Amino acid sequence: MAGETVITVVGNITADVELRYTQNGLAVANFTIASTPRTFDRAKSEWVDGDALFLRASVWREFAEHVAGSLTKGARVIASGRLKQRSYETKEGEKRTSMELEIDEIGPSLRYATASLTRTQSNNRGAPASGGQGNDEPWAPTGPAAPAAAGPASGGDVWNKPGNFSDETPF
Repeated sequence: MAGETVITVVGNITADVELRYTQNGLAVANFTIASTPRTFDRAKSEWVDGDALFLRASVWREFAEHVAGSLTKGARVIASGRLKQRSYETKEGEKRTSMELEIDEIGPSLRYATASLTRTQSNNRGAPASGGQGNDEPWAPTGPAAPAAAGPASGGDVWNKPGNFSDETPF
């Protein structure tokens, strides 16, 4: 949406993800990401930590359940989302404002770790209106054991064909 502040943050989750459900049964996961800049101090010949940024983050619905089941305290993540400002009043009547990240995408950083992906069964959410199969994830399996990809009449993964070096877009 226009006018929103979209940011990407790289950092570590400070505590296990808290998964809760609203009265309507909607899942929401809340957690904090700590991002600490590091710079090299040439005079001391060592790395120096800067001031840490602690950013509260939230995800909703089935996405929240995926995050809670996949990420734990200490996990280094890359998160992208919309920065939201929330105003509230304390029990003592003081007005406060906080900044929170409403996450659109999040995943583990592979700089210092490895990860294995497990694809979940979809409830046809995100399926294309054209009646396609809904495999819009770039890491979706391909090959003989994978479901047929929606693509040109030649079938298969058009980006992964030997000798497919044309400047023409394959669709």
